[in-house]
Amino acid sequence: MHSPHTDVGLFRVSGVFPTISKDGAKLAFVDNEFKAVWLADTQGLRVVYEKRGSNSVFSTAWNQNPNKDTLYVCVGPSFSAAKPLEIYAISNVSGPSAGRKVQRLTAGNFNNAFPSSNAQGDKFVFRSTRDGGKEKFHKNLYIMEDAEEGEFGQGTVTRLTNGPWTDTHCSWSPKGDWVVFSSTREMPASAPEMAFLDAGYFAVYLVKVSDPTVVVRVVQSSATLAGHVNHPIFSPDMRSIVFASDLAAVSNEPISMPVFLHSVRPYGDILSVDLRDTDDITKNKDIQEFHRITHSRYEYSTPTWTKFATDDPNEQWNMLAAKGSATFKPACPYMYPDGGEGWHMAGHLTIP
Repeated sequence: MHSPHTDVGLFRVSGVFPTISKDGAKLAFVDNEFKAVWLADTQGLRVVYEKRGSNSVFSTAWNQNPNKDTLYVCVGPSFSAAKPLEIYAISNVSGPSAGRKVQRLTAGNFNNAFPSSNAQGDKFVFRSTRDGGKEKFHKNLYIMEDAEEGEFGQGTVTRLTNGPWTDTHCSWSPKGDWVVFSSTREMPASAPEMAFLDAGYFAVYLVKVSDPTVVVRVVQSSATLAGHVNHPIFSPDMRSIVFASDLAAVSNEPISMPVFLHSVRPYGDILSVDLRDTDDITKNKDIQEFHRITHSRYEYSTPTWTKFATDDPNEQWNMLAAKGSATFKPACPYMYPDGGEGWHMAGHLTIP
């Protein structure tokens, strides 16, 4: 695929919630039915985790430490903040299935999601509804102090943000102690309490883990530049932040857009901003110079970024797909047994 930004290349495979390991050797993603985690590496394309029953699996993330072969996933009901959602770690995920270990890391029956480890790989940030009130409307960010034990054993959790809002979609910087996240903390007072996804309510922020009182708004979404601004992540060199947004509007009438049921972000494109300073967090307030990474009528969302590329990425993914798992049989992409709509492999995942 081609990008309007000449310095950025795009990869496309079928699935959602992509994540690329820091060394660029492994790509993990979830199928469009939110039931299986797929892994693509030099061994080919295969399923490494499958969830049966009513629960879904999503929000994959690699541990940033290249010496750890650990993939984080979230398991539970999708798009239901009032219900428990747990974070799991899959250790030795790219090795033989017999040596693979799946371990639950969160406790307390809260809605926990979007784990992202620090560069050392011994901690991770995540968002949770704990302390969010009886109805669990509010979400804040927390630090899992032991990425291997989680909340069990001697593991503890430290609160990073605190307020009656939604802080979510968090990503730890490739170096240092910054976390980028999306938040409704400056949502207008006149807005309905439950209108969390309305345009103009989310913005992108940076927070220092070592001093959580330092919070800087990087990309705003207000009356002057209204739009959905979600799922921010750092570039591998930490010089840029990429996110999903409709700040550039859409490129065709909604009726013609190939959107599938329960789409993560059924609108908009992938955009990026260049940080003004990677040492002084306060110098990155309200950046308005955007780079448009995608431009088409298709849905773009939950991006991931790698500094590695191939001469012919489409050919590489085609070769990996040809070596896919022979044991995993996906459901019909059009209909469920009860007659409901299916969306398995119905969309395309794009990776800047």
